Amino acid sequence: MEPRLASSVLVTALIRKAEAEGGFAAVLSKGDETAGSILILLTERGSEPQILERLLQPDGRYAWGRSTGDGAAVPELVARRRRFDPDLWVLELDVPSGERFAAEMIAFD
Repeated sequence: MEPRLASSVLVTALIRKAEAEGGFAAVLSKGDETAGSILILLTERGSEPQILERLLQPDGRYAWGRSTGDGAAVPELVARRRRFDPDLWVLELDVPSGERFAAEMIAFD
């Protein structure tokens, strides 16, 4: 089995990356330190968020993907996901270039 990066380490790295690029980061909901899934609300200067999730795949690896749903329904989406996954991390990242940041995150995994 391939070693996995702890969720808390990845969350910290994403927060530091956002801040290093002149953005803002906030943990809206803290999840399991080791293996919690991660949901990111990625905005660019307060615009409607892109919703990205890091989920465990059937082959045992993690991958980032865009979540379905629109920005207006974010509170309901987060509440529904937390009901089914209490170990979920929820981050809000407001960065200068959301598309580039998302592409770099997806390429990282």
